[in-house]
Amino acid sequence: MAVEARLRELGARHQSLEKAIQDELRRPAADEDRLKELKRQKLRLKDELEALKAALH
Repeated sequence: MAVEARLRELGARHQSLEKAIQDELRRPAADEDRLKELKRQKLRLKDELEALKAALH
């Protein structure tokens, strides 16, 4: 159960980061450094999600 809860939490954070990236891209002068950091965080979460899913199966 705890792993499934962690998966849900990471999934929610991943979606939140995607929204933040999209919001930043819509700005007239998007901050490239902020975009890089958001994308880096999103990728780390994706890697963690995939690792947890693999551990379940």
